[in-house]
Amino acid sequence: MYLLAKPKLTSSCKKNWQSMEECEYLIDLAKPHMKKSKVVDSKTGKSEDSRVRTSSGTFLPRGRDKIIKRIEKRIADFTFIPVEHGEGLQVLHYEVGQKYEPHYDYFKDEVNTRNGGQRIATVLMYLSDVEEGGETVFPSAKGNISAVPWWNELSECGKGGLSVRPKMGDALLFWSMKPDATLDLSSLHG
Repeated sequence: MYLLAKPKLTSSCKKNWQSMEECEYLIDLAKPHMKKSKVVDSKTGKSEDSRVRTSSGTFLPRGRDKIIKRIEKRIADFTFIPVEHGEGLQVLHYEVGQKYEPHYDYFKDEVNTRNGGQRIATVLMYLSDVEEGGETVFPSAKGNISAVPWWNELSECGKGGLSVRPKMGDALLFWSMKPDATLDLSSLHG
């Protein structure tokens, strides 16, 4: 595990966090339920279609089975946030050329914060490998990123900020809120 702190963004990557079997299980479980992904309207708190997000996805119910429970417990241990304070796992699929423009995971509307509270952290679990692209990019977390050993392996998009390349089984934790409960603007990602 290593910690990245490029100005103010605090994140942690774990290699081989999930087994190949767990990754394949989540994909197989989600596949029949995948629908076009939506975004949350910041005024109404309702989900709506948008060109900024072109993936497909689905939510898996919390505590659905023993494998999901095991993964949720692992997330709780990783984040120090109790399972009951989390959301159901969301499985997303991106085809070549699909994207989610840079965005924040925290809610800007009162509807969602009243409904379940603020999203304070995100754990991205990479369920498959990709040949090219697919990085999670944090454009506001700039620094001397060209010094990283994998710089030449990044796509042009991936060179736009602190980037994490997807690798099956790896996980990335980043915080949307600072310890003082203010929103962390460096958590902008896409």
